[in-house]
Amino acid sequence: MMDLIAPGRRTLADALDRLTPDQWRGTTMCAGWTPGHVLAHLTMPFRISEQAFMAGLQECGGDFTTFSDRIADRDSKLPQAELVAVLRDNAGTPWSPPGGGLVGALSHDVIHGLDITWPLSVEYPIADRALTTVLDSIISPGTETHFGVPLPGIKLTATDLDWTRGSGAPLAGRGRDLIMLLANRCVSPALFEGPGVDLATASSR
Repeated sequence: MMDLIAPGRRTLADALDRLTPDQWRGTTMCAGWTPGHVLAHLTMPFRISEQAFMAGLQECGGDFTTFSDRIADRDSKLPQAELVAVLRDNAGTPWSPPGGGLVGALSHDVIHGLDITWPLSVEYPIADRALTTVLDSIISPGTETHFGVPLPGIKLTATDLDWTRGSGAPLAGRGRDLIMLLANRCVSPALFEGPGVDLATASSR
């Protein structure tokens, strides 16, 4: 899995290195966060020791979301070049979210990378196998994704990848577009084709 994670981090770092100051201060798919916030969150495992992490988590009453938000807000003020360098320098550093394994780490990288670049209309290379692995990881065995997006009788197809899952009304789109949709990000239905688009939209209301 590291053969997907490491080059993915490097290509994302290259894309983020090229963001202008205005883009760096702009919005992302994570409400209230700038690219600096998201990258601070993405690189938190490489910048904070286990001891500091546990101490900070204890200060927040064991609430990881509160702790994570606090760190993102604090470290978003670090220079852009410094945060990007942390991502690039740790391209080959193994890390995984609790219970997620390396597939979880790959999903974390890809989804948050798209969270930053999506609103900026910045596209960077993501390997096909990385996209299909993330898509597989998002889909749960039931009728919802792991992010809670309902998929009642919908057949998902990535138009640019060899990837299809589910059965029923077709919903087709590019792999990275499907990832954003299935990760419960607010993306335009116009990016997708098929009657499954209406079903997914109606069932999520």
